[in-house]
Amino acid sequence: MRPYARNSLGRGFIFQQNNDPKHGSKHIQNWFSRRHVTLKDWPGQSPDLNIIEGVWAELERRLEGRNARDADEKISQLEEEWKIPLSFIQTLLDSMPRRRQVVIDAKGMATKH
Repeated sequence: MRPYARNSLGRGFIFQQNNDPKHGSKHIQNWFSRRHVTLKDWPGQSPDLNIIEGVWAELERRLEGRNARDADEKISQLEEEWKIPLSFIQTLLDSMPRRRQVVIDAKGMATKH
């Protein structure tokens, strides 16, 4: 993971987990520690602060109505539709300061994202 992230994202990248309880196990925490991966505290149940949720929604929208005859065809469809434009992802990134403020204003409660 680290070589890929460093080569693709550069030094100082932040590894974001989704707060799945199994990621908090001692075994997983030790794995990260041995590899010198710094983890950031992240609020639980916070899809409004994770742009990947918007990416998944876009992928789902692109696949809507596309039926596959078998697993190979579905994989091909996924690979084809995964080519989501960088401009879409940039729009999601640009929305983060506003989203963060909405969460702060809501005192950490659920938001509409």
